[in-house]
Amino acid sequence: MSKTNNFVFIVLHVVAWLIFVGLSIEAGGLIVNFFFSLYKPEFVQILYQKLDLIQMYKESKLSFFGIYSFILIISILKAVLFYTVVILMHKINLSKPFSTYVSRQISRISYYTLSIGLLSYIAKELTKDLIHYGFDTDNLNQFWADSQAFILMGAVIYIIATIFKKGVDIQNENDLTV
Repeated sequence: MSKTNNFVFIVLHVVAWLIFVGLSIEAGGLIVNFFFSLYKPEFVQILYQKLDLIQMYKESKLSFFGIYSFILIISILKAVLFYTVVILMHKINLSKPFSTYVSRQISRISYYTLSIGLLSYIAKELTKDLIHYGFDTDNLNQFWADSQAFILMGAVIYIIATIFKKGVDIQNENDLTV
């Protein structure tokens, strides 16, 4: 592998770590925000992202827990997705990339990405329905604005995972014939 490619790979590894740390902080902040919303709602205004759904909690606990469940699951899945990317980048052997481990990890990444996209889309549609019941959901769109991009990205990564799986099969077949 050339020096340029090695440098780019190292930079991408660092970027993946930074994204993972940022998404972990966001997920942790949202979890803390959730518990403060339940037990000390007056502190929500000084917390991370100031996600104040107290009015929704007062009017409909089911809507509150449903929306917060979507927010938390999506944010945790994003952190897990990038943790998987970081681990893959750490363990991949670029001189022989077609391995069973890499194939499984890329498949796992595609499943996480597709799950994030589908859950985001479902949450976006449910949020649209909550508007009809008088709930203010404008501050929630930031959590699932990119649902279609995640669905498309999940499909593309799944295709890449399938190609990698076929590459592993061909490489194993070639190793047996030599």
